[in-house]
Amino acid sequence: MFLFITVIQAIVAAMLVGVILMQKSEGGGLGVGGSPSGMMSARGAADLLTRTTSVLAVLFVALSITLAVMAAAEGKIETIDQSLQRDTSAPADDVPLVSDDPLAAAAAAAAEDTAPATSSDGSIPLDK
Repeated sequence: MFLFITVIQAIVAAMLVGVILMQKSEGGGLGVGGSPSGMMSARGAADLLTRTTSVLAVLFVALSITLAVMAAAEGKIETIDQSLQRDTSAPADDVPLVSDDPLAAAAAAAAEDTAPATSSDGSIPLDK
């Protein structure tokens, strides 16, 4: 039912766009010639397009509300899914180092070299 209403709403939206694009921006309507007193005069065409736009807009909003209510009713979660929780207490040493990865090699060298390098006089060089 949800898919059917979605397809109907897409058709209504396409019709609404088409009807809006047929109207003149000044409110002149379709501007089709004919007898001035007939249904398809310029005034009659403008009234028809205005009424059609109003009906399609109300139908589009009603279908949107219906789809929102249906989606909310289907998506109710009764319990919280906790299956995606991960154990964050794993030690960092479990990560294997790849010999071709320069960042992994630099990280391993930095982990081994925890003490700062000192020169013969006991001072720490500036480049370290």
